[in-house]
Amino acid sequence: MKSITIEGQLRTGTGKQAARQLRSQGLVPGVIYGGSQEINFAAPVLAFKSLVYTPEFLLADIKVDGKSYQCILKDLQFDTVTDALAHIDFLELVEDRPVIATIPLKFTGSAAGVKAGGKLITKIKSLKIKTLPKFLKENIEVDLTNLELNANIRVEDVVADNYEILNSPRIPIASIVMTRQLKQEEAAAPAAKPAAAAAAKPAAAAAAKPAAKK
Repeated sequence: MKSITIEGQLRTGTGKQAARQLRSQGLVPGVIYGGSQEINFAAPVLAFKSLVYTPEFLLADIKVDGKSYQCILKDLQFDTVTDALAHIDFLELVEDRPVIATIPLKFTGSAAGVKAGGKLITKIKSLKIKTLPKFLKENIEVDLTNLELNANIRVEDVVADNYEILNSPRIPIASIVMTRQLKQEEAAAPAAKPAAAAAAKPAAAAAAKPAAKK
């Protein structure tokens, strides 16, 4: 799967004052945890741009002090005034240690309900899962082909091998709803049927009358 490389530097100072000094230099303080030791580092704010401002799920290869750490993003903090990235947390991937991650959903197939005139509504865009690092992937595919009009696909319907899905199983993730036009057509249809039936009655009555005797 896709990954980005981040070149960082060890930071020795901790606390608010040290963090402010780093930010004034265009650096963002961060931490890597989950491995054999916690790594406090800092890197240029631009190094995180393609990781932070994307809907994709990416791995981060963080290089600090000659060592490389394969990680996933876990938490972000932004400045409440400037909205600038203020701090970033990473979880180091350890081969035999399960991780919890949020994986985007990728909808595939042309839904039967859409072909019938309905509209696709997506309720959630990602799922929280637990798995081993080797099974992490960019997205979870959800096939919509058999999704009918006025029907839902729920979390429990998702097939994801090697993943333990942590979301509540009954939560809907996508549904097909009626469009306004389709509702109007359905509302007009019952009214048309009685009118057609009423028009047919005089013709049927006339056909039933006995022929006049000469």
